[in-house]
Amino acid sequence: MSKYELIIYWSNEDSSYIVEVPELPGCMADGKSYVDAIKNAEIIIDEWIETAKLLGKDIPEPKGRLVYA
Repeated sequence: MSKYELIIYWSNEDSSYIVEVPELPGCMADGKSYVDAIKNAEIIIDEWIETAKLLGKDIPEPKGRLVYA
C-alpha cells in the first residue's frame, strides 16, 4: 500500500470514482467502485515511480496528509 495522499471523489461525467495523487504530478486513476479506484491508483503510483526512475527524475517522498492554510 502506498503512503502517498489520495484524493478520491465521484465524477458524474465519467460515472466513476476518480483518484488524484497530488504529490505525484499527473498521477490519477479511476474505477467504477471506490475499492477499484484505489486498487487502480496503487498500480498507477507504482508505474509512475517506475517511469520516473527510468527517466532519471526525482521521486517525491510521501509526506502523508497535506496541510492547507
